[in-house]
Amino acid sequence: MNFFPDFLTQLPGATELGLIYAVSALGVYLTFRILDFPDLTVDGSFTTGAAAGAVMVSQGVPPWISLVVAFAAGAVAGSVTGLLHTKGKINGLLASIIVMIALYSINLHIMDNKANLPLLLVDTVFTPLEAQGLLRNSWMGSLILGLWVLLLCAVLVAFLHTRAGLSLRSTGDNEQMAGSFRVSTDGQKIIGLSLSNGMVAVSGALMAQYNGAADVTSGIGLIVIGLASVIVGQALFGQRHVWQAVVAAAAGAVIYRWVLQLAMAVGLPPQDLKLASAVLVVAALLLPRLSFIKQLRNNRAQRRREEALAGTIDVPTEQPAVAVAHGAEAKESDRA
Repeated sequence: MNFFPDFLTQLPGATELGLIYAVSALGVYLTFRILDFPDLTVDGSFTTGAAAGAVMVSQGVPPWISLVVAFAAGAVAGSVTGLLHTKGKINGLLASIIVMIALYSINLHIMDNKANLPLLLVDTVFTPLEAQGLLRNSWMGSLILGLWVLLLCAVLVAFLHTRAGLSLRSTGDNEQMAGSFRVSTDGQKIIGLSLSNGMVAVSGALMAQYNGAADVTSGIGLIVIGLASVIVGQALFGQRHVWQAVVAAAAGAVIYRWVLQLAMAVGLPPQDLKLASAVLVVAALLLPRLSFIKQLRNNRAQRRREEALAGTIDVPTEQPAVAVAHGAEAKESDRA
């Protein structure tokens, strides 16, 4: 247990990294859960955001403006994937792979053909926090980043309840039915992919400014990180409601970093972290399929059905309309 003090010491820093990756997790959630689209563009758009953001701040552009530029760059990458899939009729997975490969060269051009772009002595979005000693292994820094991520979650949840958000969700749930209601499913896919990759690019820009450098290989394996965050978070916290699923995806990114930090604390070599990430995703996918987990979920679902049924049934002497009214009142009291 000698590793435990080291793990606790590094936990605030792991939380900060997890909260930055949470922005990527929310982007992956949009494509993986909402659109049901296998998008590998994120491996390239993460680096695109890092490169664009790093170049902007290194040239004296205000850090917050660099995040807007990063979002725009990622959104363009996502829209290209969407156009290849919807207008070019290319398989979605293949279209995202094509764009991901193309982005490697584009990212090098953005960084002036440099594999690494340092941000030494450059003001970033984290500079004010660092000046106050509120970042780098500080729980106060984690709290500030956590509040920012919660605000982003609230904005995303609000968007998914708008008319545009409902159209996006219906496209992912049942594309044919959405089309029958005159929803432009092609347009919704392009919008969803643009928003997803824009958020991933912002995460890349934040990570570059946090680490003090942008690297052309920083996005490799980002899809695994995003999937691990979404799957682990929703396996632990559920996804019954939209707000629950969104917050779970963000929380999953933090838990993911905690698990990796624990693995390093017990002696896992850094070169094996990608392997550990893949194992974590496989475990999170297989765990809900275990028989005793299925039984627990079935029991819980049965209990909910019984409670709902009990709320709509009253004594037999009452008229049906009265019983239904009493059941409605019981439901309202349960919600209160």
